[in-house]
Amino acid sequence: MKNSSRAATPIKEISSSLNSLALTHTQKRWLSRGLCQPGGKLPLFDEDGSKIKKRTIVSCIKRGWAEPWFSNPLKPDWLVCRLTKAGREKIQTD
Repeated sequence: MKNSSRAATPIKEISSSLNSLALTHTQKRWLSRGLCQPGGKLPLFDEDGSKIKKRTIVSCIKRGWAEPWFSNPLKPDWLVCRLTKAGREKIQTD
């Protein structure tokens, strides 16, 4: 029988390494806008009206700072996301 604590170590290390990643300026600006929105809704467009780049959204989802919220039937290619608890903590500590 294998020691179950060994299996948990790599997951903890991965989680720890993701939390230690610094936010880019673009990620921080996007995630910060969800702090004052109901449910932590993240915007689809920046302050100038340009669409948020999918690369920014996907990288935040992969790191657990944002999560897909719902599908938009009129625009299925748009990722409607909200800020996660980890995302809130990351913004406040970075």
